[in-house]
Amino acid sequence: MELNNYKTIIFDCDGVVLNSNKVKTQAFYNTALAFGQAAAERLVKYHVERGGISRYKKFQWFIDNLNEEDLAQSKDQPNLDNLLSSYAAEVHKGLRSCQIAEGLTELREKTKNSIWLIVSGGDQAELRELFAERDIAQFFDGGIFGSPDSKEVIMSREREQGNIKSPAVFIGDSQYDYTAVESVGDIDFIFVTDWSEFDEYEQFFEEKEDLLIINSLSDLQ
Repeated sequence: MELNNYKTIIFDCDGVVLNSNKVKTQAFYNTALAFGQAAAERLVKYHVERGGISRYKKFQWFIDNLNEEDLAQSKDQPNLDNLLSSYAAEVHKGLRSCQIAEGLTELREKTKNSIWLIVSGGDQAELRELFAERDIAQFFDGGIFGSPDSKEVIMSREREQGNIKSPAVFIGDSQYDYTAVESVGDIDFIFVTDWSEFDEYEQFFEEKEDLLIINSLSDLQ
């Protein structure tokens, strides 16, 4: 697979461009802990199994599945806006100090004729601010996109508007990344292992012989 043959390269953020999966997993746990350890552990399990899905959907699931024992742990009633705000505060510091993938500058130079996009489950406004602050926004000339829109919605919309041109490839680290790409169609997929929380990826991708699996973005150089 020659990466510079692609007109469009789409990157997930967490676990691909930033080593931030563990930051966000801990933030989910800390935010939910007000409703007890059992509730917090359930949310973490749900989050890890659905890597790449919007925090909005994850916290709505959390609220919908709280039981009487969980609710008795907290003096406050569950509120989506409050949970999202607490979560955002938890991840703010971690995202500004976590590792950036090595070789990003070199990879951008190698694929200088390709459009680069971020399509993430992270909050869009937060992502744009973060990438500008960490001085990597300029790499992504096709835009930085995130929730509340889903990855499927973003990719379909950007392709319809001509911002995603074929041939295109998505570089991700979760099962959801792969299934989102499959549902949109006509986009290749590369799976990145080093920072992924998808432990069963070897079994999941076992029969997908044409799919490229790499350790990190630096492998693509």
